[in-house]
Amino acid sequence: MMQSPPLVACSGISRHYGRRSEQRGFFNRRKSDTPTVTALSNVDLEISRGEIVGCAGPSGSGKSTLLHILAGLDTPSSGAVVFDGTNLGDLSRRGRTKHRLDHVGIVFQHFHLLDSLSARANVALPLVERGRPKRERRRRATELLEAMGLGDRITHRPPELSGGEQQRVAIARALVTNPDLVIADEPTGELDTETGDRVLTRFRAVAAELNAAVVIASHDEPTLAIADRLVRMRDGEITQIETQSPAQTPQEASMDPK
Repeated sequence: MMQSPPLVACSGISRHYGRRSEQRGFFNRRKSDTPTVTALSNVDLEISRGEIVGCAGPSGSGKSTLLHILAGLDTPSSGAVVFDGTNLGDLSRRGRTKHRLDHVGIVFQHFHLLDSLSARANVALPLVERGRPKRERRRRATELLEAMGLGDRITHRPPELSGGEQQRVAIARALVTNPDLVIADEPTGELDTETGDRVLTRFRAVAAELNAAVVIASHDEPTLAIADRLVRMRDGEITQIETQSPAQTPQEASMDPK
C-alpha cells in the first residue's frame, strides 16, 4: 500500500532575523554592520494528516518560529515549506492569508481576541471572512464553545472572561473552520488540569475525525504526552524526533468502552 504524501514538508528551512547594532549611542543601519539572529537552522520535518506532533524545547529554541512558518505567518530565509503540494514560498502575502483562512487554525499564546466582540462573535470571525451565512456562523461557534465548557459564557466579551476562558475561546476560533492543520502554541498554559484534558481530547478528536494534523508547542510534559511524535529543539535545530504511544487524557479514558 502506497504511503500518502505528507500534508506539510519542510526542507532545509532556516530563519534569520536582522537587528540593528548600537555604536556610540546611535543605531548604525548599514547592512554590513547589522548582525543577525538565527531562529531556525536547516530544519527538515514532515507532518502527516491525522497525526499530533509535539514540539518541545527551552525558550528561544525556535519552537514559535517553526510554528509561524508552518502556519504561513512567516517565511523562511532559505529552504522550502510545501503544504499539500503548494510551495508556500510561491504565494504572495495575500495568497498566504487566504491559505491560512482556508487550511490553518492557529491558537496564539496571547489569544488575540477582540474585546469589543462576544465570545461567540470572536469564534465566528473566520467564518465571516469566508462569507458563511449568519445562522451557520452562530450555530458552529455555539457548538464549539459548548464543547469547550463555555456554554454559559457565549455572550460575554473577553474582558469579562478569565485567562483560561479566553484561551478556550481562542482554541474554539482555531477549530471553527475544520482546518487541515491546527497550530497551537502553549494551548493549555492558562488551564487547570481538568479543562486542559478537555482541550487535549478535542485536539485528538480533530486529528481523528477530520484527518487533520495538529502541532502543539509546549513546556508541559503531560500536554506533549498526547503527541504521536515529539520533536525536540535547541538553538534553532531539531535535536531529536521521538515516536510516542500517545497517552490518553482522563476524559478519553472515561469514554473508552473497555
